[in-house]
Amino acid sequence: MTPTPTHPAAAAGAVEKDNKRITTGWTFYDWANSVYPLVITSSIFPIYWGAQAVDAQGRDVVNFLGYTLPGSSLLTYAISAAFLIIALVSPFLTSLADYSGRKKLFLQIFCYLGAASCAALYFFTKDTLTLSTFIFISATVGFSGSIVFYNSYLPIISSEEKFDSLSARGFSMGYIGSVLLLVICLGIIMGPHIAGGPEGVALFGMSTGMATRLSFLLTGIWWVGFAQIPFFTLPPDTGRPADAPVSEDGWLLNGFRELGKVWDQLKQLPNLKRFLLAYFTYNMGVQTVMYVATIFGDKVLKLDSTSLIVTILLLQIVGILGAWLFAKLSERIGNTRALSWAVFIWMLICVAGYYVQKGWSFFALAAVIGLTMGAVQSLSRSTYSKIIPENTPNTAAYFSFFDVVEKLGIVIGTLSFGLIGQITGSMRNSILSLIVFFILGLAFLLSLRGKKLREDSLGPVAVPGPPPASAAAEMGAPMTR
Repeated sequence: MTPTPTHPAAAAGAVEKDNKRITTGWTFYDWANSVYPLVITSSIFPIYWGAQAVDAQGRDVVNFLGYTLPGSSLLTYAISAAFLIIALVSPFLTSLADYSGRKKLFLQIFCYLGAASCAALYFFTKDTLTLSTFIFISATVGFSGSIVFYNSYLPIISSEEKFDSLSARGFSMGYIGSVLLLVICLGIIMGPHIAGGPEGVALFGMSTGMATRLSFLLTGIWWVGFAQIPFFTLPPDTGRPADAPVSEDGWLLNGFRELGKVWDQLKQLPNLKRFLLAYFTYNMGVQTVMYVATIFGDKVLKLDSTSLIVTILLLQIVGILGAWLFAKLSERIGNTRALSWAVFIWMLICVAGYYVQKGWSFFALAAVIGLTMGAVQSLSRSTYSKIIPENTPNTAAYFSFFDVVEKLGIVIGTLSFGLIGQITGSMRNSILSLIVFFILGLAFLLSLRGKKLREDSLGPVAVPGPPPASAAAEMGAPMTR
């Protein structure tokens, strides 16, 4: 149904909330892009990286731009660099998207950048390690940059009571789609060997190395191909209204001005600030574990490729269940309490990760990680959507803060993980150190208990003068089924 206008932005024409065509199309971007974090950051790429980022004797040592360092640390540093870049540029880009009314355009730009870079990893070999590291950074920037624009659609297309279920549905779609492509890639890479063929030979007589690189190409094609569904169904960009006032400072400073308005509003939203602090700290640990789990299993536990892939599949399958279970739990006990339980479990995961050994204990730990991994991501997104001011026209700017908080957390988390592992010589110490982030995150979450998450009023800056020029573009034209 169409919401009753309660904000000046609504006068510009609101999108029909809970429109099945729009919400289903929105979830397909999870289906499209989730192959990147699964195939590239979590499973096949880290294993392939571990085989390529070694010296002539097969040791975990590489030369990168004249520096000698562990190959595993280089991977975490590359992840840190990618998220630092996106943390620096996304506030400007998202505020510009709000101001110009071209949110979908920016979503498409980052999607195409990420998918093209992902496909270019097909050329990754030992001889192209340095160039491929930068391509990997570019792919990660494309992936993470598109997510902030994707997430910002949630409060626009969904009613608040359906935030949790729609967010969980999106993550579930992502898990299912990514597992499907992973199975296809594994069939190409390992199918002949599993069927009794010689080791090192993939489908159609290809080497496993070439088949692995082909999986990177397929990931990029899958991503950009299925992304056309949300691009077609999401509300179109209407652009900046022709009669909107033009500032003497032009687009550039106006983009920052829109971001400044959100910053001023945050000063009057203590619950939102507390949640962002909580998210910054606990997500720092969650994301770091997700990005380093495979390389930890490869370098520390010496697991074979088959065991690692089975583990990743287990994570995805259990993740679907976890996202659904915690969505139901949040309906019974509230979002912050459900998140608190998930973060507490992550604290136990850090301790268990320090002692885990090859075998059943590793698979058990992976199952618990999977159960809470999707839950934390899904609930965090929907909780934030519930806390930001209702009917705000500049959701992309608000979600840019959410995105910056997440990305800076990943920068600090992966950087500290790599440094601790490099200094102490053991990634087990790095895993254990992450517990500090979860303790801080839990403390901030507990400070929200018993509080109404969304403040009733923002005060005088809640509706600053006339509706922002981006209002009509943000809300889009009404869609029909």
